[in-house]
Amino acid sequence: MKRYEVLADEIAQSIREGLLRTGDRLPSVRQASTHRRVSPSTVFQAYYLLEARGLVRSRERSGYYVAAQAAPLPPEPETASQPSGESTRVDVSELVFEVLQSAMARDMVPLGSAFPSPLLFPLPRLARAMASSVQKLDPWASVDDLTPGNARLRRQIALRYLLDGVHVPADEIVVTNGAMEALNLCLLAVTRPGDAVLVESPCFYAVLQALERNHLKAIEVPTHPREGIDLPALAQAIERHAPKACWLMTNFQNPLGSSMDDDKKRALVELLGRHEIPLIEDDVYGELYFGNTRPGSAKRFDSKGLVLHCASFSKCLAPGYRVGWAAPGRYAREVARHKLTTTLTTSAPAQEALATYLERGGYERHLRRLRQALATQQAGFLEAMARHFPAGCRITRPGGGYFVWVELPAQVDALALHRQALARGISVAPGPIFSAHRGFRNCLRLNYGHAQDERTEQALATLSQLIAQAAA
Repeated sequence: MKRYEVLADEIAQSIREGLLRTGDRLPSVRQASTHRRVSPSTVFQAYYLLEARGLVRSRERSGYYVAAQAAPLPPEPETASQPSGESTRVDVSELVFEVLQSAMARDMVPLGSAFPSPLLFPLPRLARAMASSVQKLDPWASVDDLTPGNARLRRQIALRYLLDGVHVPADEIVVTNGAMEALNLCLLAVTRPGDAVLVESPCFYAVLQALERNHLKAIEVPTHPREGIDLPALAQAIERHAPKACWLMTNFQNPLGSSMDDDKKRALVELLGRHEIPLIEDDVYGELYFGNTRPGSAKRFDSKGLVLHCASFSKCLAPGYRVGWAAPGRYAREVARHKLTTTLTTSAPAQEALATYLERGGYERHLRRLRQALATQQAGFLEAMARHFPAGCRITRPGGGYFVWVELPAQVDALALHRQALARGISVAPGPIFSAHRGFRNCLRLNYGHAQDERTEQALATLSQLIAQAAA
């Protein structure tokens, strides 16, 4: 565990034991830093994590205080998944399509949605940036920026990498139609039909759909709900299957919410580097952290150009603009070539608008508000689940993103629960869509990225009743 997590757990234990009571003021960041012999940043992150868990509340210009305690939160999942380890032909698209299509109605309570609320984003300011930039759009830009993307936008993305301690030349970046195109282009660049690809277990269903579409096999590797993929198991899978690529989410993985620490990311890159296996790093949630510091990417430790880092603005700034990018290292030429022969280019007005918005400043301020909103919503969501969900459920508590993973009692069928919830106007994401083997039959992914209102509260109460009935 990280230092701030250890500190947060110690304070949480003091609250549970009654040593710290409702209304008690926590030591100031400076006092706690001196007494505990840790940095102020560590204390701040610990307090921020406690606030996200609903254990403390901040008061402006006053400090942090112990909050009134709700029902104890359900336990977290403790063990890594146990996939078969076999190389598997993927056939999930029909199941995924069935689940997603049925959950798209606007009047549904979107617990199964893959997106946060659009109301969390600065859409009016983006619209103004779009209006002003389109008026000045150079007619030749549609030719000059045809495949790699808008030069101003690529420069802004390169500057974001620099802030994270990663040097990525702007001319290495390829702007794409969302992160999914970036990831798919990277997959095309490093594999051929019939190849095997290492993935997490469970993994994002779009990963499985991409493998299926390109006639690739999936090797699911055990993954811990907090710490990410199991590196010894990954090493064994490499020796056994000789895979051609590895596709992972290293920060706030979808659906688990797990994150790998820097030491593990470094070890991951070194392991793959010894075998010359490219890593497709899906980092779309990296900006949505609840601590004080952005978690690093595996790209930071890449000295061989084997990490193809992909991200987008869809989850953190502009969901409808569909602008993402790839920083593919040694595979930049292949990725650009696949972009040229598939979608050719990305919307020029959308790129111009984002470049203008980023150049004008305010992005960091927006991100701080977004992170605070998501952390607060997670705390409220978990408290509601604690009030309603029956015993026997285990729920993750990620340090970022907007998903929780729920392990239900073993006898509960998540697909049947999904259908029952739909009939009551509630969408959920059942576990089998996150596995090539259609495992995790007693698991759900739930989205807390929407307003915690009366509809959400009632939906969680209804869902808990359905779970209790199925478990009886």
